[in-house]
Amino acid sequence: MKALFTNFYKNLFLCSRLFIGMGCAVVLFLLSFFFTWLGDIPVIFFSAVCLLLLIDIWLLYRQSKSMFARRITPERLSNGDENEISIYIESYYPFAVDVEIIDEIPHQFQKRDVLFKTNLTSRQHKMLNYLLRPTKRGEYEFGLIRVYVKSPLRLVSRRFNFEQSETLPVYPSFLQMRKYELMAISNRLNEIGIKKIRRLGNSMEFEQIKNYVAGDDYRTVNWKATARQGNLMVNTFTEEKSQHVYCVIDKSRVMKMPFEGLSLLDYAINASLVLSSVALLKEDKAGLITISDKKGSIIPAEKRPTQLNKIMEVLYREKTRYLETNMELLYSTIRSTLKQRSLVVFFTNFESASALQRQLPFLKKIARFHLLVMVFFENTELKALSEEPAINVEGIYIKTIAEKFVYEKKLIVRELARHGIQSILTEPQNVTVNTINRYLEIKANQKL
Repeated sequence: MKALFTNFYKNLFLCSRLFIGMGCAVVLFLLSFFFTWLGDIPVIFFSAVCLLLLIDIWLLYRQSKSMFARRITPERLSNGDENEISIYIESYYPFAVDVEIIDEIPHQFQKRDVLFKTNLTSRQHKMLNYLLRPTKRGEYEFGLIRVYVKSPLRLVSRRFNFEQSETLPVYPSFLQMRKYELMAISNRLNEIGIKKIRRLGNSMEFEQIKNYVAGDDYRTVNWKATARQGNLMVNTFTEEKSQHVYCVIDKSRVMKMPFEGLSLLDYAINASLVLSSVALLKEDKAGLITISDKKGSIIPAEKRPTQLNKIMEVLYREKTRYLETNMELLYSTIRSTLKQRSLVVFFTNFESASALQRQLPFLKKIARFHLLVMVFFENTELKALSEEPAINVEGIYIKTIAEKFVYEKKLIVRELARHGIQSILTEPQNVTVNTINRYLEIKANQKL
């Protein structure tokens, strides 16, 4: 009995309409001392408010199973993307009710405003949707769904607690990966920023004869087949396949820098996952190496159906370390792991030319045996400072320093090119598109 009473008053909340009614009753009692003609009106009014209060409580509590709510989530969340979460709500009350729903989302989002207000008619159900954008990989714990119900009287509200605690893993951006996969399959990558690369040549492995369509190279017209069919026919040739593509991810402290909530490491991980997916679709072999002061994960390049899942599981668990990268260890790892010439896409970051000089001897050794592409990031805040007009001496000083760092990034690109190393200097949000562009360019020009 005590537990029942405790559950009753813990879930009963007084509404503003009740306080307004009680306040009016107090005012009437005060006025009755000065205006005797009010008589029993204050007592009648107060009694009516109390009666309506009891009726409201009875309406809300007369049946135990009056509401139902359930959270509908995907099996896992995609890091850096908008993930849709749904709440199914159903009312068993025989009258219309006003409903407020609070979903206890994981603390990582630091949001306390996931509140929905709606109304339900008798026996009605609704589906409410909202979006969550995680910015860190790992496990996210959801809590209760709390539903506050008001009857048409709206004097009190009853709270329902629906126990739906669950833990969802946040994986690297598989939503972005699927988007690029669909575009690659349908040859529509240019719609999301991928450049259309003009081929400088074709491999000589014949594939088939097909009808000419707009955009086909007129030099591949097969005149004999055209004469037989009466339609313009062209020869098609297969791209070089089974080339090894390795993503190398730097996990040192230089990749901890945040941008729009995500660290540079997470941007590199998302880009690596998408690049591996596109490489597998192009029938190349995708592999992965992670490095910091210690040797990280190594996945040899393969094109098995399970390769992408293997890469995703490894990337899910990678974390930043706070020491500098051991480039000598990276060189020895690449020499022992990569048995043939491969495309090595190295995601790292340089903030100064001196930082590059420390690593350059080992990068030159790697580039001697493999096609090395360095991917590093623009400091967008410094770039914005360098473009702002200076209005005082302090502003001139800040603008000059910012311009110096921006210029050093350009010097890094030139220095790498001088030693035959390709590079991509990109804003973090564009790293995926720019990396895929460079990969497709390398394949089109048969540089590997």
